Amino acid sequence: MPGHPIGYHAAIAMLCPSRRRSDPFVAIDFETADYEPDSACAVALVRVEGSRIVAREHRLIRPPRRDFVFTYLHGIDWEDVEDAPTFRQTWMELRDLLEGAAFLAAHNARFDRNVLATCCRAARIRPPDIPFLCTVALARRELGIYPANLPSVCRRLGIRLSHHQAVSDAEACARIVLAARC
Repeated sequence: MPGHPIGYHAAIAMLCPSRRRSDPFVAIDFETADYEPDSACAVALVRVEGSRIVAREHRLIRPPRRDFVFTYLHGIDWEDVEDAPTFRQTWMELRDLLEGAAFLAAHNARFDRNVLATCCRAARIRPPDIPFLCTVALARRELGIYPANLPSVCRRLGIRLSHHQAVSDAEACARIVLAARC
């Protein structure tokens, strides 16, 4: 299944030095306009190679509907995205960042995996066949951080965060993975 989750032990195997620690990965974060997973209105990708962030990309996306429910969270409204490219156009620009990535990291990966799969399906493009690593589970199990919501984890690890700003959330996820590497 494209975008399948990585189990905990498989995730740790990917992070530890003797087990491909230097493989590149990409952290991803979506912001949505409404309750439907096809309503992506922003996406950010942060690529990590070795222990360095080598690329950061953020794009606004015109969702399929004008209705915005979550403006109060992320500050994006229809006027911000009415002239933005569609998901299909945006993803075609960004997908090369995934080349050679061992996994996609996201905080509450189920959400981002669902948004990506649904938007790809609606755009009639194949979703990437890269597993997802959930940084919520990683923060809890490997770093012992509770609660494991993104602001709490970032506070604990000293990571700067502008929560619900896609590029900040994606970079925070990348830094959580780096902190968890053995």
